[in-house]
Amino acid sequence: MVHLALLSGNIFSSTSGVYTDLFLLAAGLFAGMINAVAGGGTFISMPVLIYAGLPSVQANASSTVALFPGSLASIYAYREDFKSFEKISLKTLIIISLTGGCIGAFLLILTPARNFDKIIPWLILLGSVTFIFGKQAGRLLQRKFTISRSSLIITQFVLGIYGGYFGGGAGIMMMAVWSVFGFTDIKLINVNKTLLVGAANSIAVVVFIISGKIWWTQTCIMLIATTIGGYAGAYYARRLNQNVLRGVIIFLIVLITVFFSYRAYK
Repeated sequence: MVHLALLSGNIFSSTSGVYTDLFLLAAGLFAGMINAVAGGGTFISMPVLIYAGLPSVQANASSTVALFPGSLASIYAYREDFKSFEKISLKTLIIISLTGGCIGAFLLILTPARNFDKIIPWLILLGSVTFIFGKQAGRLLQRKFTISRSSLIITQFVLGIYGGYFGGGAGIMMMAVWSVFGFTDIKLINVNKTLLVGAANSIAVVVFIISGKIWWTQTCIMLIATTIGGYAGAYYARRLNQNVLRGVIIFLIVLITVFFSYRAYK
């Protein structure tokens, strides 16, 4: 079967098409799982979609759509654990995240592909640093600063924009901010992170679909796997060795950062 890559006209042979599909399935399964357990699925899904032939802006938008069912599956798995933080309601944070995610999505579709290619390494670097050092930074800042409720709202809004625009590491950033704000229930922080990242992504998904930025063939293949991975990751989160998983993710995102830096500035 011959695969036509939408918008680009790239033609994959039957054999390479099968391998590409299997690669998309495997990447989607892993991305959905790590999104539920540790965050960082975008670091896997977006580069693989670029490998499959998508331009960078369309790959980022398609990655968001592909990961979204996995987020919904994780949210369903966590459905009995959500509750508001002390001093600020979950409903307020959802509205803020939705608004920020909408703005971020529009910023992405207005960004020229050539410019986004140069931005990608910095976004991945920011997300990588946050993923690696986010928890330590949260504890350090918590000892030095007292964050007000209004500061949390503003920061959550900015994180919503980031989530809609790129999303890599957004969940870890949220967890670090909430730690600074003084929230200490790790289980609640983790499950609420899943919900609020999902909120930012939900509105971004709508914007990306309406704008026509989605390559549906590759996206649909990947989203089947992310849904399975997202539910499995949430279900088995307490049993997985998160230190080992984080080590694997860190190794991969360092390689990905180097690759995209070379690709953008060679």
